Amino acid sequence: MRHTPQSMLAFLEKITAHMPLPMSEQLIQEFGRDHFLILISCLLSLRARDVVTIKVCRALFKQVRTPQDLIGLDLQKLEKILFPLGFYRKKALVLQQVSRDLIKKFKGRVPSSEEELLSLPGVGRKTAQLVRGHAFGIPAICVDIHVHRLSNRLGWVCTKTPEQTERALEKLFPRDRWIMVNHVLVVYGQNVCTSRSPLCSQCPLSVYCPRVGVTKKR
Repeated sequence: MRHTPQSMLAFLEKITAHMPLPMSEQLIQEFGRDHFLILISCLLSLRARDVVTIKVCRALFKQVRTPQDLIGLDLQKLEKILFPLGFYRKKALVLQQVSRDLIKKFKGRVPSSEEELLSLPGVGRKTAQLVRGHAFGIPAICVDIHVHRLSNRLGWVCTKTPEQTERALEKLFPRDRWIMVNHVLVVYGQNVCTSRSPLCSQCPLSVYCPRVGVTKKR
């Protein structure tokens, strides 16, 4: 196998095919490709563990499916649902403000453009790109901690910030592979190429990987 980033991505796609899906994709399987729920789940996942976020999302989505539903939910009740998450009070306020803005600015619909998404409270580039890719199928590379770490660790890019990583990966891969870049690197980062002590002994790519920044491995 030629160890180019493109061939490594294709190989990783096969390897990760039977691994657990990322939280966002699990929720899509359960609740459908609902633009609003995808946006809300992304906002809740910020600075929170996936295993906690997915439980909170399931509880919330039993009662809330639209911006109108979320605004109509008593703030204390919303805070109680979000309590397992960190910063639950702040997140409750953000969710209600986002819902108000969606109704006021976009007739209750989640916009698909990067500029409009970034105008919403609490929405940064990572969230905007994930929503564009997962909700609308628009080619976008969402650079979270896994994508940033693995793309540097594998030697695909040499970048310091997520924004630099996003631009570098966009130049490296064709547009029709952008969404897959995020999926593959998140899944592999969660299951094999972990942050601390990656499972290099179990990684089929170990012979090609320069292990940039790796100080401890298993």
